[in-house]
Amino acid sequence: MRLTMKERRRIAEATAGRYRRAQKKEKTAILNEFVELSGFARSYAALVLRNHGRVVQVNPQLRVRGDVGKKLRRPGRRPDYDESVVKVLIKVWRIMDYVCSKRLAPVLAEIVERLQRRGELKSAPEVIKKLSRISAATIDRLLRGERKKYQLKGRAHTRPGTLLKHQIPLRTFSEWDEQQPGFLEIETWWAMTVGSLTACTPSRLTPPM
Repeated sequence: MRLTMKERRRIAEATAGRYRRAQKKEKTAILNEFVELSGFARSYAALVLRNHGRVVQVNPQLRVRGDVGKKLRRPGRRPDYDESVVKVLIKVWRIMDYVCSKRLAPVLAEIVERLQRRGELKSAPEVIKKLSRISAATIDRLLRGERKKYQLKGRAHTRPGTLLKHQIPLRTFSEWDEQQPGFLEIETWWAMTVGSLTACTPSRLTPPM
């Protein structure tokens, strides 16, 4: 049965100190035992035993302690398009009547320039520069949250019944004979209004030949 990371950490805590205090021959036996228990590769297991729980004095104010169970958090990439860019993008998107990103991206720089010239938009030069090179995919990503506000909520739970289907004659594709001389098909609609409700029903007529 494979050990969990928490169990491996406990084994490393119990073994690391003994490994660092041992002689060379004893270290080999301890390392073999630790590899068998933890399932780590031999080189990684030796690295863990050498550094787990070890305290290193980096400077007088900073001490670092090795821990096999902790993961280093890498600094994430700073977003190139910050809130100021998104704010201007949303405003232009609304002015352009919520056009799709593939149509907006090629003309975005020109639209921003014209809006600035007419005094309808005020933004920093860095923002305009970023908007001039923005792609359609990035526009979709930045507008994802704003678009959700305009999505229709709720769906009708009405399901079509089978009674009406059986009463309406249907013809498959193989039964159509549009090449027959005099073939004619007429589709009409009728509506009935009761109070504030209006019902529309199509009816298809095929005159006999």
